[in-house]
Amino acid sequence: MPHFAEVVQEVTNTPTHETIILGGGCFWCTEAVFVELKGVRRVVSGYSGGPEATANYDAVCSKKSGHVEVILVDFDPSVITTRQILEVFFATHDPTTPDRQGNDKGPQYRSAVFYTTAAQKDIAADIMEKIVPELYGAPAVTELIPHETFYAAEDYHQDYYNKVGNRNSYCSFVISPKVGKFRKQFAELRK
Repeated sequence: MPHFAEVVQEVTNTPTHETIILGGGCFWCTEAVFVELKGVRRVVSGYSGGPEATANYDAVCSKKSGHVEVILVDFDPSVITTRQILEVFFATHDPTTPDRQGNDKGPQYRSAVFYTTAAQKDIAADIMEKIVPELYGAPAVTELIPHETFYAAEDYHQDYYNKVGNRNSYCSFVISPKVGKFRKQFAELRK
């Protein structure tokens, strides 16, 4: 059995604490954006959608584990709303491409919202119906899935972009432009 720093099965949301799990391609990219949002208390890279036995990077990269690379986002909805979180999510990855984000291909990179409340599901569905086609000229293929279990990724994946930065070519060519676009588009939501 793999050892996990954190496994999250049950989530308790309150008026000042909410959790949502988002899959928008490589978790390094998604995490790099969400750590900069005001009201976000923590972001943890991990895996959702598959069994515990295959919740590890090697198995997920095999494209047979059933998992999605995701981030767990804990935030204060009195500071940043669920709608704002999801608007950033849909604007910072392409939710119209099945099993792909840019050059990253495979089912682990699919667009998914593992919701922890009915409101999260409803807001995501509304954005997918009304905003995504306008932004991308195509319908969203994002999966809306009730949260069951989140497995934290290996330690070296956590806060990867902030630790490695442009010393890694993937970071400099993929993540840095994404973060730059986010910073410009959502300046008012940054910490």
